[in-house]
Amino acid sequence: MRVLALDIGEKRTGVAVSDPTGRVASPVCVLPSAEVLAHAASFRRVLEDWEPEVLLAGRPMTLAGEDGPQAERIKSQAESIAARCGLPLEFADERLSSAEAKRILREQGLSERAMRGKVDMVAASLFLQSWLDARQI
Repeated sequence: MRVLALDIGEKRTGVAVSDPTGRVASPVCVLPSAEVLAHAASFRRVLEDWEPEVLLAGRPMTLAGEDGPQAERIKSQAESIAARCGLPLEFADERLSSAEAKRILREQGLSERAMRGKVDMVAASLFLQSWLDARQI
């Protein structure tokens, strides 16, 4: 089961995908959020290339485990995207995924500027991998 994960932000959306067996997550790309929400050609191309069976959206939560201030907006946007794609939608806790992504990219020697286009897709792959791991039990 291939899963496509979206880290939906106000400006950018990170995209990650699982392998066909649903065991390993990989970062794919970062797209402008407006293009993903509008189901633009760039996002449709990602869907055609990867042929996901499930859409996974990051759910912003507080450290206490409650929905964060952006959660309602993200939930609504993710539901709209899933409906346009005709895919079932799941949510994954994305707490600290961006901070962890930045740490990983920093360890690879990237500057803050060089990281800018990569953090969102790495964050998406991190919460996708956690979600996949939790389902392998």
